[in-house]
Amino acid sequence: MRKLYHATTSVCSIKVRVGLAEIGLDYDEEVLDLQAGDQTRPDYLALNPAGVVPTLVEDGLTVVESSLILEYLDRQHNDSALMPKDRAEEVAARHWLLRCLGIHAAINTMTFSTAMRDRILASGTEEEIEAKVQAMPDPVMRDKRRDLLAKGLQSGHVTGALRTLEATFRDMTRQLQAGDWVTGAEFGIADIALVAYVDRLWRLGFEGLWQGRHDRIGDWLGAMQARPSYATEVAGRIAAGDADKLRAAGGRHWPALGALVAG
Repeated sequence: MRKLYHATTSVCSIKVRVGLAEIGLDYDEEVLDLQAGDQTRPDYLALNPAGVVPTLVEDGLTVVESSLILEYLDRQHNDSALMPKDRAEEVAARHWLLRCLGIHAAINTMTFSTAMRDRILASGTEEEIEAKVQAMPDPVMRDKRRDLLAKGLQSGHVTGALRTLEATFRDMTRQLQAGDWVTGAEFGIADIALVAYVDRLWRLGFEGLWQGRHDRIGDWLGAMQARPSYATEVAGRIAAGDADKLRAAGGRHWPALGALVAG
Protein backbone atom coordinates (compact mmCIF):
# COMPACT_ATOMS: atom_id res chain seq x y z
CA MET A 1 0.00 0.00 0.00
CA ARG A 2 1.21 3.48 -0.91
CA LYS A 3 -0.48 6.57 0.52
CA LEU A 4 0.46 10.20 0.08
CA TYR A 5 -0.65 12.84 2.54
CA HIS A 6 -0.45 16.14 0.69
CA ALA A 7 -2.05 19.48 -0.10
CA THR A 8 -3.22 20.42 -3.58
CA THR A 9 -1.16 23.58 -4.11
CA SER A 10 1.71 22.87 -1.70
CA VAL A 11 4.92 23.15 -3.70
CA CYS A 12 6.57 20.23 -1.95
CA SER A 13 3.45 18.11 -2.47
CA ILE A 14 3.45 19.00 -6.17
CA LYS A 15 7.09 17.95 -6.40
CA VAL A 16 6.32 14.47 -5.13
CA ARG A 17 3.13 14.09 -7.16
CA VAL A 18 4.99 15.00 -10.36
CA GLY A 19 7.63 12.43 -9.44
CA LEU A 20 5.00 9.75 -8.89
CA ALA A 21 3.48 10.55 -12.28
CA GLU A 22 6.85 10.52 -14.05
CA ILE A 23 7.68 7.12 -12.56
CA GLY A 24 4.16 5.86 -13.26
CA LEU A 25 3.17 4.95 -9.71
CA ASP A 26 -0.40 4.83 -8.47
CA TYR A 27 -1.16 5.96 -4.94
CA ASP A 28 -3.91 6.49 -2.44
CA GLU A 29 -4.14 9.98 -1.06
CA GLU A 30 -5.36 12.12 1.77
CA VAL A 31 -5.61 15.79 0.84
CA LEU A 32 -4.97 18.06 3.81
CA ASP A 33 -6.49 21.52 4.15
CA LEU A 34 -3.54 23.55 5.39
CA GLN A 35 -5.60 26.68 6.01
CA ALA A 36 -7.89 24.68 8.27
CA GLY A 37 -4.88 23.33 10.17
CA ASP A 38 -5.14 19.67 9.14
CA GLN A 39 -1.34 19.42 9.30
CA THR A 40 -1.45 20.02 13.06
CA ARG A 41 -3.94 17.26 13.83
CA PRO A 42 -2.49 14.82 16.39
CA ASP A 43 -2.87 11.86 14.03
CA TYR A 44 -0.92 13.65 11.30
CA LEU A 45 1.75 14.94 13.68
CA ALA A 46 2.30 11.32 14.72
CA LEU A 47 3.39 10.69 11.10
CA ASN A 48 5.15 14.00 10.49
CA PRO A 49 6.10 15.80 13.72
CA ALA A 50 7.15 18.89 11.76
CA GLY A 51 3.54 19.36 10.70
CA VAL A 52 4.36 19.87 7.03
CA VAL A 53 3.40 18.12 3.81
CA PRO A 54 3.90 15.81 2.06
CA THR A 55 4.26 12.52 3.90
CA LEU A 56 4.50 9.17 2.13
CA VAL A 57 3.51 5.95 3.86
CA GLU A 58 4.39 2.77 1.97
CA ASP A 59 4.08 -0.73 3.39
CA GLY A 60 4.51 0.54 6.95
CA LEU A 61 7.43 2.85 6.14
CA THR A 62 6.90 6.58 6.67
CA VAL A 63 9.00 8.92 4.54
CA VAL A 64 9.04 12.70 5.03
CA GLU A 65 10.81 15.59 3.24
CA SER A 66 9.92 15.92 -0.42
CA SER A 67 13.42 15.51 -1.87
CA LEU A 68 13.97 12.36 0.20
CA ILE A 69 10.59 11.00 -0.89
CA LEU A 70 11.42 11.70 -4.52
CA GLU A 71 14.79 9.98 -4.32
CA TYR A 72 13.31 7.05 -2.39
CA LEU A 73 10.60 6.47 -5.02
CA ASP A 74 13.11 6.66 -7.86
CA ARG A 75 15.50 4.21 -6.19
CA GLN A 76 12.85 1.81 -4.89
CA HIS A 77 10.56 1.64 -7.89
CA ASN A 78 12.42 3.08 -10.88
CA ASP A 79 15.94 1.62 -10.73
CA SER A 80 17.15 5.20 -10.09
CA ALA A 81 16.38 6.04 -13.72
CA LEU A 82 15.80 9.71 -12.86
CA MET A 83 19.27 10.03 -11.32
CA PRO A 84 22.10 10.67 -13.81
CA LYS A 85 24.60 7.89 -14.36
CA ASP A 86 27.47 10.29 -15.04
CA ARG A 87 29.33 10.82 -11.78
CA ALA A 88 29.59 14.61 -12.00
CA GLU A 89 25.96 14.96 -13.06
CA GLU A 90 24.84 12.70 -10.21
CA VAL A 91 26.69 14.84 -7.66
CA ALA A 92 25.18 17.98 -9.16
CA ALA A 93 21.66 16.47 -9.06
CA ARG A 94 22.05 15.44 -5.43
CA HIS A 95 23.29 18.93 -4.64
CA TRP A 96 20.10 20.36 -6.16
CA LEU A 97 18.06 18.08 -3.91
CA LEU A 98 19.88 19.48 -0.88
CA ARG A 99 19.49 23.05 -2.11
CA CYS A 100 15.74 22.56 -2.30
CA LEU A 101 15.53 23.18 1.46
CA GLY A 102 16.75 26.74 0.98
CA ILE A 103 14.81 27.23 -2.24
CA HIS A 104 11.61 26.10 -0.55
CA ALA A 105 12.22 28.58 2.28
CA ALA A 106 12.59 31.34 -0.30
CA ILE A 107 9.37 30.36 -2.08
CA ASN A 108 7.58 30.24 1.27
CA THR A 109 8.82 33.77 1.94
CA MET A 110 7.70 35.11 -1.42
CA THR A 111 4.25 33.54 -1.03
CA PHE A 112 3.54 34.56 2.57
CA SER A 113 4.87 38.09 2.17
CA THR A 114 2.47 38.75 -0.71
CA ALA A 115 -0.65 36.88 -1.84
CA MET A 116 -1.01 34.55 1.15
CA ARG A 117 -0.37 37.43 3.54
CA ASP A 118 -3.35 39.27 2.08
CA ARG A 119 -5.51 36.15 2.34
CA ILE A 120 -4.52 35.36 5.92
CA LEU A 121 -4.95 38.92 7.18
CA ALA A 122 -8.44 38.99 5.70
CA SER A 123 -9.35 35.59 7.12
CA GLY A 124 -9.96 36.42 10.77
CA THR A 125 -9.14 38.46 13.83
CA GLU A 126 -5.62 39.00 15.13
CA GLU A 127 -6.33 36.47 17.86
CA GLU A 128 -7.58 33.85 15.39
CA ILE A 129 -4.57 34.35 13.11
CA GLU A 130 -2.16 34.15 16.04
CA ALA A 131 -3.79 30.93 17.21
CA LYS A 132 -3.06 29.33 13.83
CA VAL A 133 0.52 30.59 13.89
CA GLN A 134 0.99 29.31 17.43
CA ALA A 135 -0.14 25.85 16.31
CA MET A 136 2.89 25.57 14.01
CA PRO A 137 5.27 23.06 15.66
CA ASP A 138 8.50 24.81 14.68
CA PRO A 139 9.17 27.97 16.74
CA VAL A 140 11.52 29.34 14.09
CA MET A 141 8.82 29.02 11.44
CA ARG A 142 6.33 30.63 13.82
CA ASP A 143 8.57 33.68 14.22
CA LYS A 144 9.14 33.87 10.48
CA ARG A 145 5.41 33.68 9.75
CA ARG A 146 4.67 36.45 12.26
CA ASP A 147 7.34 38.66 10.71
CA LEU A 148 6.06 38.12 7.17
CA LEU A 149 2.49 38.82 8.21
CA ALA A 150 3.52 41.97 10.05
CA LYS A 151 5.92 43.43 7.48
CA GLY A 152 5.15 41.87 4.10
CA LEU A 153 7.80 42.71 1.51
CA GLN A 154 9.60 44.86 4.07
CA SER A 155 10.55 41.76 6.05
CA GLY A 156 14.23 40.95 6.18
CA HIS A 157 13.34 37.43 5.10
CA VAL A 158 12.49 38.81 1.65
CA THR A 159 16.03 40.10 1.10
CA GLY A 160 17.45 36.67 1.86
CA ALA A 161 14.87 34.96 -0.34
CA LEU A 162 15.73 37.15 -3.31
CA ARG A 163 19.41 36.32 -2.90
CA THR A 164 18.61 32.61 -2.81
CA LEU A 165 16.42 32.82 -5.91
CA GLU A 166 18.96 34.84 -7.86
CA ALA A 167 21.64 32.22 -7.10
CA THR A 168 19.17 29.47 -8.07
CA PHE A 169 18.35 31.05 -11.42
CA ARG A 170 22.01 31.81 -12.11
CA ASP A 171 23.04 28.20 -11.53
CA MET A 172 20.06 26.76 -13.40
CA THR A 173 20.87 29.02 -16.35
CA ARG A 174 24.48 27.87 -16.36
CA GLN A 175 23.32 24.27 -16.67
CA LEU A 176 20.61 25.05 -19.21
CA GLN A 177 23.10 26.76 -21.49
CA ALA A 178 24.49 23.27 -22.12
CA GLY A 179 21.15 21.59 -22.81
CA ASP A 180 17.44 21.46 -22.10
CA TRP A 181 17.47 20.03 -18.57
CA VAL A 182 18.83 20.99 -15.18
CA THR A 183 19.58 17.36 -14.29
CA GLY A 184 22.11 17.06 -17.12
CA ALA A 185 22.06 15.62 -20.60
CA GLU A 186 18.70 13.95 -19.89
CA PHE A 187 15.54 14.97 -18.06
CA GLY A 188 15.62 13.78 -14.48
CA ILE A 189 15.27 14.22 -10.76
CA ALA A 190 16.55 17.79 -10.45
CA ASP A 191 14.03 19.04 -13.00
CA ILE A 192 11.20 17.37 -11.06
CA ALA A 193 12.54 18.74 -7.78
CA LEU A 194 12.66 22.33 -9.03
CA VAL A 195 9.57 22.72 -11.18
CA ALA A 196 7.05 23.34 -8.39
CA TYR A 197 9.11 26.19 -6.95
CA VAL A 198 9.57 28.04 -10.25
CA ASP A 199 5.96 27.31 -11.19
CA ARG A 200 4.76 28.95 -7.94
CA LEU A 201 6.59 32.15 -8.82
CA TRP A 202 5.05 32.07 -12.28
CA ARG A 203 1.59 31.52 -10.80
CA LEU A 204 2.13 34.53 -8.55
CA GLY A 205 3.00 36.63 -11.60
CA PHE A 206 6.62 36.98 -10.51
CA GLU A 207 8.30 35.80 -13.72
CA GLY A 208 10.04 39.17 -13.77
CA LEU A 209 12.46 37.57 -11.31
CA TRP A 210 14.10 35.80 -14.25
CA GLN A 211 12.91 37.53 -17.40
CA GLY A 212 15.57 39.62 -19.12
CA ARG A 213 18.40 38.10 -17.10
CA HIS A 214 17.80 34.36 -17.01
CA ASP A 215 15.50 33.77 -19.96
CA ARG A 216 16.41 30.09 -20.26
CA ILE A 217 14.38 29.57 -17.07
CA GLY A 218 11.23 30.48 -18.95
CA ASP A 219 12.01 28.02 -21.75
CA TRP A 220 12.68 25.26 -19.23
CA LEU A 221 9.50 26.01 -17.30
CA GLY A 222 7.50 25.87 -20.54
CA ALA A 223 8.98 22.45 -21.32
CA MET A 224 8.14 21.21 -17.83
CA GLN A 225 4.59 22.54 -18.06
CA ALA A 226 4.14 20.68 -21.36
CA ARG A 227 4.82 17.29 -19.76
CA PRO A 228 1.88 14.96 -19.00
CA SER A 229 2.95 14.79 -15.35
CA TYR A 230 2.39 18.54 -15.01
CA ALA A 231 -0.98 18.37 -16.74
CA THR A 232 -2.12 15.64 -14.36
CA GLU A 233 -0.63 16.67 -11.04
CA VAL A 234 -0.47 20.47 -11.27
CA ALA A 235 -2.69 22.07 -13.89
CA GLY A 236 -5.30 19.34 -13.61
CA ARG A 237 -5.70 19.84 -9.87
CA ILE A 238 -5.89 23.65 -9.76
CA ALA A 239 -9.12 25.22 -10.96
CA ALA A 240 -8.68 27.92 -13.58
CA GLY A 241 -10.53 30.40 -11.41
CA ASP A 242 -8.25 29.74 -8.45
CA ALA A 243 -5.19 30.12 -10.68
CA ASP A 244 -6.48 33.46 -11.97
CA LYS A 245 -7.13 34.69 -8.44
CA LEU A 246 -3.62 33.79 -7.29
CA ARG A 247 -2.01 35.49 -10.26
CA ALA A 248 -4.08 38.62 -9.70
CA ALA A 249 -3.27 38.60 -5.97
CA GLY A 250 0.45 38.21 -6.63
CA GLY A 251 0.40 40.73 -9.44
CA ARG A 252 -0.74 43.47 -7.09
CA HIS A 253 2.59 43.07 -5.30
CA TRP A 254 4.83 42.91 -8.34
CA PRO A 255 5.47 46.69 -8.64
CA ALA A 256 6.86 46.79 -5.10
CA LEU A 257 8.70 43.50 -5.52
CA GLY A 258 10.09 44.51 -8.91
CA ALA A 259 11.42 47.70 -7.34
CA LEU A 260 13.24 45.63 -4.70
CA VAL A 261 14.78 43.46 -7.41
CA ALA A 262 15.85 46.46 -9.49
CA GLY A 263 17.13 48.41 -6.49
